[in-house]
Amino acid sequence: MNLIKRIPVTESVWKELAEMRSAGQTYDELLAEMIELRKKRRLVDDIHHSIEDDDFVPLSEIIE
Repeated sequence: MNLIKRIPVTESVWKELAEMRSAGQTYDELLAEMIELRKKRRLVDDIHHSIEDDDFVPLSEIIE
């Protein structure tokens, strides 16, 4: 089901989004791509924080 919602943005943000789009890419596709990249970045950040806080357990120690 396609639900169409409006997201208010400033003109400067709109222009930056337009510049980020690939040829033929919809804003929906661009935003979905940005969401996935953000999720991956959060995972990487969480892993780095776990290593820094010494909470990280190497997989080799778990599976023996």
